[in-house]
Amino acid sequence: MTVRAIDARRAAVLGSPIAHSLSPVLHRAAYRELGLADWSYDRFEVDEESLTGFLDGLGPEWAGLSLTMPLKRAVVPLLDGVTETAASVEAVNTVVFAEDGRRTGDNTDIPGMVAALRERGIEQVDSAAILGAGATASSALAALARICTGEVVAYVRSAERAAEMRQWGERLGVEVRTADWADAAEALRAPLVIATTPAGTTDALAGAVPERPATLFDVLYDPWPTDLAARWSAYGGAVVGGLDLLVHQAVLQVEQMTGRAPAPLDVMRKAGEHALAAR
Repeated sequence: MTVRAIDARRAAVLGSPIAHSLSPVLHRAAYRELGLADWSYDRFEVDEESLTGFLDGLGPEWAGLSLTMPLKRAVVPLLDGVTETAASVEAVNTVVFAEDGRRTGDNTDIPGMVAALRERGIEQVDSAAILGAGATASSALAALARICTGEVVAYVRSAERAAEMRQWGERLGVEVRTADWADAAEALRAPLVIATTPAGTTDALAGAVPERPATLFDVLYDPWPTDLAARWSAYGGAVVGGLDLLVHQAVLQVEQMTGRAPAPLDVMRKAGEHALAAR
Protein backbone atom coordinates (compact mmCIF):
# COMPACT_ATOMS: atom_id res chain seq x y z
CA MET A 1 0.00 0.00 0.00
CA THR A 2 1.23 3.48 -0.88
CA VAL A 3 1.96 5.88 1.95
CA ARG A 4 1.66 9.55 0.99
CA ALA A 5 4.58 11.95 1.42
CA ILE A 6 2.99 14.25 4.00
CA ASP A 7 5.06 15.24 7.02
CA ALA A 8 2.38 15.36 9.72
CA ARG A 9 0.31 12.20 9.61
CA ARG A 10 -2.73 11.18 11.60
CA ALA A 11 -4.32 7.92 12.68
CA ALA A 12 -6.95 7.01 15.26
CA VAL A 13 -9.16 4.32 16.72
CA LEU A 14 -12.93 4.59 16.27
CA GLY A 15 -15.71 2.84 18.15
CA SER A 16 -18.45 3.16 20.73
CA PRO A 17 -17.69 3.03 23.60
CA ILE A 18 -14.07 4.01 23.02
CA ALA A 19 -12.74 5.67 26.21
CA HIS A 20 -11.28 2.38 27.46
CA SER A 21 -9.22 1.68 24.33
CA LEU A 22 -5.51 1.01 24.78
CA SER A 23 -4.80 1.50 21.07
CA PRO A 24 -3.53 5.10 21.47
CA VAL A 25 -1.04 3.93 24.09
CA LEU A 26 0.31 1.20 21.82
CA HIS A 27 0.47 3.20 18.60
CA ARG A 28 2.01 6.28 20.21
CA ALA A 29 4.69 4.10 21.82
CA ALA A 30 5.47 2.69 18.39
CA TYR A 31 5.70 6.15 16.84
CA ARG A 32 8.14 7.30 19.52
CA GLU A 33 10.33 4.24 19.06
CA LEU A 34 10.27 4.60 15.26
CA GLY A 35 11.15 8.29 15.44
CA LEU A 36 7.86 9.39 13.86
CA ALA A 37 7.67 12.68 15.73
CA ASP A 38 5.09 14.21 13.38
CA TRP A 39 2.64 11.31 13.69
CA SER A 40 -0.36 11.44 16.02
CA TYR A 41 -2.89 8.80 17.08
CA ASP A 42 -6.18 9.65 18.77
CA ARG A 43 -9.49 8.04 19.74
CA PHE A 44 -12.95 9.10 18.59
CA GLU A 45 -16.39 8.07 19.77
CA VAL A 46 -18.05 7.01 16.51
CA ASP A 47 -21.10 4.78 16.10
CA GLU A 48 -22.61 3.21 13.00
CA GLU A 49 -24.79 6.23 12.26
CA SER A 50 -21.92 8.73 12.34
CA LEU A 51 -19.29 6.59 10.60
CA THR A 52 -19.99 7.74 7.03
CA GLY A 53 -19.78 11.40 7.96
CA PHE A 54 -16.56 10.87 9.90
CA LEU A 55 -14.85 9.10 7.01
CA ASP A 56 -16.00 11.68 4.47
CA GLY A 57 -14.55 14.46 6.62
CA LEU A 58 -11.00 13.11 6.72
CA GLY A 59 -8.23 15.01 4.94
CA PRO A 60 -5.09 13.84 3.08
CA GLU A 61 -3.04 13.83 6.30
CA TRP A 62 -4.84 10.67 7.46
CA ALA A 63 -2.85 7.45 7.15
CA GLY A 64 -5.21 4.94 8.72
CA LEU A 65 -7.81 3.94 11.26
CA SER A 66 -8.27 1.18 13.80
CA LEU A 67 -11.86 0.06 14.28
CA THR A 68 -13.54 -1.63 17.20
CA MET A 69 -17.16 -2.48 17.94
CA PRO A 70 -19.69 -1.73 16.53
CA LEU A 71 -17.89 -0.66 13.34
CA LYS A 72 -16.05 -3.75 12.12
CA ARG A 73 -18.83 -4.85 9.79
CA ALA A 74 -20.55 -1.48 9.32
CA VAL A 75 -17.46 -0.04 7.60
CA VAL A 76 -17.23 -2.68 4.85
CA PRO A 77 -19.66 -1.06 2.35
CA LEU A 78 -17.89 2.29 2.84
CA LEU A 79 -14.53 1.00 1.58
CA ASP A 80 -13.01 0.74 -1.88
CA GLY A 81 -11.71 -2.74 -1.18
CA VAL A 82 -10.96 -5.29 1.51
CA THR A 83 -8.22 -7.88 1.85
CA GLU A 84 -8.92 -11.57 1.54
CA THR A 85 -8.43 -11.95 5.30
CA ALA A 86 -11.06 -9.32 6.09
CA ALA A 87 -13.45 -10.68 3.49
CA SER A 88 -13.23 -14.15 5.01
CA VAL A 89 -15.04 -12.96 8.15
CA GLU A 90 -16.77 -9.87 6.73
CA ALA A 91 -15.08 -7.78 9.42
CA VAL A 92 -12.52 -4.95 9.19
CA ASN A 93 -10.49 -3.62 12.10
CA THR A 94 -7.94 -1.68 10.03
CA VAL A 95 -8.40 0.92 7.30
CA VAL A 96 -5.42 2.23 5.36
CA PHE A 97 -5.66 5.28 3.09
CA ALA A 98 -3.68 5.19 -0.16
CA GLU A 99 -2.16 8.21 -1.93
CA ASP A 100 -5.15 8.48 -4.24
CA GLY A 101 -7.56 8.41 -1.29
CA ARG A 102 -8.66 4.82 -1.69
CA ARG A 103 -9.80 3.12 1.50
CA THR A 104 -8.65 -0.46 1.97
CA GLY A 105 -9.87 -2.59 4.85
CA ASP A 106 -7.97 -5.39 6.52
CA ASN A 107 -8.41 -7.61 9.58
CA THR A 108 -5.30 -7.87 11.74
CA ASP A 109 -7.15 -9.67 14.54
CA ILE A 110 -6.82 -12.99 12.70
CA PRO A 111 -3.05 -12.98 12.07
CA GLY A 112 -2.69 -11.28 15.46
CA MET A 113 -4.28 -14.29 17.16
CA VAL A 114 -2.04 -16.67 15.26
CA ALA A 115 1.07 -14.62 16.13
CA ALA A 116 0.11 -14.42 19.83
CA LEU A 117 -0.27 -18.20 19.98
CA ARG A 118 2.98 -18.83 18.11
CA GLU A 119 4.80 -16.56 20.53
CA ARG A 120 3.78 -19.05 23.23
CA GLY A 121 4.88 -22.02 21.16
CA ILE A 122 1.43 -22.99 19.85
CA GLU A 123 2.05 -23.72 16.18
CA GLN A 124 -0.62 -26.37 15.63
CA VAL A 125 -3.39 -28.15 17.55
CA ASP A 126 -5.47 -31.17 16.64
CA SER A 127 -8.69 -29.77 18.17
CA ALA A 128 -9.96 -26.65 19.95
CA ALA A 129 -12.94 -25.12 21.74
CA ILE A 130 -14.42 -21.63 21.41
CA LEU A 131 -16.49 -20.01 24.14
CA GLY A 132 -18.94 -17.60 22.54
CA ALA A 133 -20.27 -16.87 19.07
CA GLY A 134 -19.88 -13.16 18.33
CA ALA A 135 -17.67 -11.32 15.85
CA THR A 136 -14.52 -12.20 17.78
CA ALA A 137 -15.51 -15.87 17.66
CA SER A 138 -15.62 -15.77 13.87
CA SER A 139 -12.12 -14.26 13.84
CA ALA A 140 -11.04 -17.04 16.21
CA LEU A 141 -12.41 -19.60 13.77
CA ALA A 142 -10.46 -17.95 10.95
CA ALA A 143 -7.30 -18.13 13.06
CA LEU A 144 -7.97 -21.79 13.87
CA ALA A 145 -8.35 -22.47 10.15
CA ARG A 146 -4.61 -21.79 9.98
CA ILE A 147 -3.46 -23.90 12.92
CA CYS A 148 -6.12 -26.48 13.86
CA THR A 149 -6.11 -29.79 12.00
CA GLY A 150 -9.27 -31.24 13.55
CA GLU A 151 -12.62 -30.38 15.09
CA VAL A 152 -13.54 -27.08 16.76
CA VAL A 153 -16.39 -27.16 19.28
CA ALA A 154 -18.21 -23.86 19.79
CA TYR A 155 -20.17 -23.41 23.02
CA VAL A 156 -23.10 -21.05 22.45
CA ARG A 157 -26.32 -19.91 24.11
CA SER A 158 -28.87 -20.18 21.26
CA ALA A 159 -29.77 -22.24 18.22
CA GLU A 160 -29.38 -19.13 16.08
CA ARG A 161 -25.81 -18.58 17.26
CA ALA A 162 -25.06 -22.27 16.77
CA ALA A 163 -26.23 -22.07 13.16
CA GLU A 164 -24.09 -18.98 12.57
CA MET A 165 -20.97 -20.69 13.89
CA ARG A 166 -21.55 -23.74 11.72
CA GLN A 167 -21.99 -21.47 8.70
CA TRP A 168 -18.74 -19.67 9.52
CA GLY A 169 -17.03 -23.04 9.82
CA GLU A 170 -18.21 -24.08 6.36
CA ARG A 171 -17.10 -20.79 4.90
CA LEU A 172 -13.67 -20.90 6.54
CA GLY A 173 -13.04 -24.60 5.97
CA VAL A 174 -13.13 -25.51 9.67
CA GLU A 175 -14.93 -28.56 11.05
CA VAL A 176 -17.27 -26.97 13.61
CA ARG A 177 -19.52 -28.74 16.06
CA THR A 178 -21.72 -26.70 18.36
CA ALA A 179 -22.68 -27.40 21.96
CA ASP A 180 -24.92 -25.74 24.53
CA TRP A 181 -23.39 -23.16 26.87
CA ALA A 182 -24.69 -25.20 29.80
CA ASP A 183 -22.00 -27.76 28.93
CA ALA A 184 -19.20 -25.21 28.58
CA ALA A 185 -17.17 -26.81 31.39
CA GLU A 186 -16.41 -29.62 28.92
CA ALA A 187 -14.58 -27.10 26.73
CA LEU A 188 -11.85 -26.68 29.33
CA ARG A 189 -10.36 -30.07 28.51
CA ALA A 190 -9.56 -29.10 24.93
CA PRO A 191 -5.90 -28.64 23.83
CA LEU A 192 -6.73 -24.99 23.10
CA VAL A 193 -9.63 -22.99 24.55
CA ILE A 194 -10.42 -19.55 23.09
CA ALA A 195 -12.72 -17.45 25.27
CA THR A 196 -14.35 -14.67 23.24
CA THR A 197 -17.10 -13.65 25.68
CA PRO A 198 -17.63 -10.33 27.55
CA ALA A 199 -16.21 -9.68 31.01
CA GLY A 200 -17.69 -11.86 33.73
CA THR A 201 -19.21 -14.43 31.38
CA THR A 202 -16.69 -17.19 32.08
CA ASP A 203 -16.24 -16.53 35.81
CA ALA A 204 -18.51 -19.43 36.73
CA LEU A 205 -16.29 -21.81 34.77
CA ALA A 206 -13.19 -21.14 36.89
CA GLY A 207 -14.10 -23.90 39.32
CA ALA A 208 -14.21 -26.42 36.47
CA VAL A 209 -10.60 -25.95 35.29
CA PRO A 210 -9.00 -29.42 35.09
CA GLU A 211 -5.92 -30.33 37.14
CA ARG A 212 -3.67 -30.26 34.06
CA PRO A 213 -5.09 -27.63 31.70
CA ALA A 214 -3.52 -27.06 28.29
CA THR A 215 -3.73 -23.59 26.71
CA LEU A 216 -6.30 -20.82 27.30
CA PHE A 217 -6.56 -17.80 25.02
CA ASP A 218 -8.80 -15.28 26.77
CA VAL A 219 -9.34 -12.23 24.55
CA LEU A 220 -10.11 -9.87 27.46
CA TYR A 221 -7.43 -7.52 28.81
CA ASP A 222 -9.38 -5.38 31.28
CA PRO A 223 -10.14 -6.59 33.87
CA TRP A 224 -7.16 -8.94 33.95
CA PRO A 225 -6.71 -11.64 34.85
CA THR A 226 -10.21 -12.99 34.52
CA ASP A 227 -11.26 -15.55 37.13
CA LEU A 228 -10.87 -18.26 34.51
CA ALA A 229 -7.38 -17.12 33.47
CA ALA A 230 -6.24 -16.82 37.10
CA ARG A 231 -7.37 -20.35 37.95
CA TRP A 232 -5.87 -21.66 34.70
CA SER A 233 -2.48 -20.17 35.54
CA ALA A 234 -2.67 -21.44 39.13
CA TYR A 235 -3.09 -24.96 37.78
CA GLY A 236 -0.04 -24.59 35.54
CA GLY A 237 -1.79 -24.07 32.22
CA ALA A 238 -0.51 -21.73 29.52
CA VAL A 239 -2.48 -18.48 29.21
CA VAL A 240 -2.53 -16.07 26.28
CA GLY A 241 -4.35 -12.86 27.15
CA GLY A 242 -6.18 -10.07 25.42
CA LEU A 243 -3.18 -7.75 25.69
CA ASP A 244 -1.16 -10.28 23.68
CA LEU A 245 -3.80 -10.14 20.96
CA LEU A 246 -4.11 -6.36 21.12
CA VAL A 247 -0.37 -5.85 20.78
CA HIS A 248 0.12 -8.31 17.93
CA GLN A 249 -2.76 -6.92 15.89
CA ALA A 250 -1.56 -3.36 16.60
CA VAL A 251 1.94 -4.23 15.38
CA LEU A 252 0.47 -5.16 12.01
CA GLN A 253 -1.61 -1.97 11.94
CA VAL A 254 1.43 0.21 12.65
CA GLU A 255 3.38 -1.49 9.87
CA GLN A 256 0.57 -1.02 7.36
CA MET A 257 -0.19 2.58 8.26
CA THR A 258 3.40 3.83 8.53
CA GLY A 259 5.14 1.60 6.00
CA ARG A 260 7.79 0.90 8.64
CA ALA A 261 8.62 -2.65 9.69
CA PRO A 262 9.14 -4.31 12.02
CA ALA A 263 7.04 -2.40 14.52
CA PRO A 264 8.48 -2.44 18.07
CA LEU A 265 6.49 -5.29 19.63
CA ASP A 266 8.22 -5.30 23.02
CA VAL A 267 8.01 -1.53 23.44
CA MET A 268 4.30 -1.58 22.60
CA ARG A 269 3.61 -4.43 25.02
CA LYS A 270 5.44 -2.69 27.87
CA ALA A 271 3.47 0.50 27.21
CA GLY A 272 0.23 -1.46 27.34
CA GLU A 273 1.21 -3.24 30.56
CA HIS A 274 2.13 0.06 32.20
CA ALA A 275 -1.19 1.65 31.16
CA LEU A 276 -3.20 -1.29 32.48
CA ALA A 277 -1.31 -1.29 35.78
CA ALA A 278 -2.16 2.39 36.22
CA ARG A 279 -5.91 1.80 35.89
